Amino acid sequence: MDRPNLGSSSSLHPCPQQDAWINTYRNLLPHWQSLPPSRQSAIPISISRVNQVDAGRLDIEMSAMLKEQLVKVFSLMKPGMLFQYEAELDAFLEFLIWRFSIWVDKPTPGNALMNLRYRDERASEIRGKVRTGLEGPGLTVAQKLWYCIATVGGQYIWARLLSFSAFRRSGDSEQRSLARGVWLLMQLMEGIYKAASFSNLLLFLYTGRYRNLIERALRARLVYGSPNMNRAVSFEYMNRQLVWNEFSELLLLLLPLLNSASVKSLLRPFSKDKSSDSSVDEALCPICQGTPSIPFVAIPCQHRYCYYCLQTRCSAAPSFRCPRCGEPVAAMQRHGGLVSNIPQKQ
Repeated sequence: MDRPNLGSSSSLHPCPQQDAWINTYRNLLPHWQSLPPSRQSAIPISISRVNQVDAGRLDIEMSAMLKEQLVKVFSLMKPGMLFQYEAELDAFLEFLIWRFSIWVDKPTPGNALMNLRYRDERASEIRGKVRTGLEGPGLTVAQKLWYCIATVGGQYIWARLLSFSAFRRSGDSEQRSLARGVWLLMQLMEGIYKAASFSNLLLFLYTGRYRNLIERALRARLVYGSPNMNRAVSFEYMNRQLVWNEFSELLLLLLPLLNSASVKSLLRPFSKDKSSDSSVDEALCPICQGTPSIPFVAIPCQHRYCYYCLQTRCSAAPSFRCPRCGEPVAAMQRHGGLVSNIPQKQ
């Protein structure tokens, strides 16, 4: 039985030439370039919706932190004065964030943490070469200005209109006045805006583009800013919080076990108040710092106490020491004679 000729496979399937793929690319390139941009398939870009939502939430928290620090600066001023200019304060903080992030082609703090940046989607669609989300120019000057007008100016004007209408009580007016008409118009505009925002949210969850109406109107899309995102999270602040929680729990456990009178007597030599009258101190009960109602003296130090204060402390701690001198109390005696023995620790 003859064996098949294995060498004949090379004649059935000849090996391609070394530069065959280059020639094929050169032959197909004119046909690809002749196609319209709409028919040129591009790799779809998928930007994480969670990252975009988290970036917006981080920006809100950053603005709240800045507002809290700024309010502390004016804490010593007239109460209620800063509340009158709360809308201006919010607008000022939003303007600062916009000025030092979007205006200078940098991401906002939330976008930077989520590795996101704004891209002009109109220019990217014209080019038709966006594949990874890293390509494409940033926002134009007009887009940046309109973004500032919509976010900073729009929110400020709306907040002022609401506060002015609430102060004037335009909605409570029963007559068909101009103020009531403006109030009804504002209510209608607010309802339309909320409905449009809800529709935009549904589209965002479906497509992953444009978190809010401002981004959709300006065609400013969030894309990845770097091909590699650092997933390493710094636990510095978390460690500080854990250490502080453990320290506070330790204090809550130890403070009830400490004898406050002993601590006071220990710190008394370091006290700054050394000008107090010793006769007055001797006349007061060392425990309650009041005039003894039923005066008893401790033996052997002869310091005066209230009967109930001394008896309670000696019953709770048989090795009770006098807060004034630190000597152990062996017995207690009333002024004039009766001696009461203190049960000692066995």
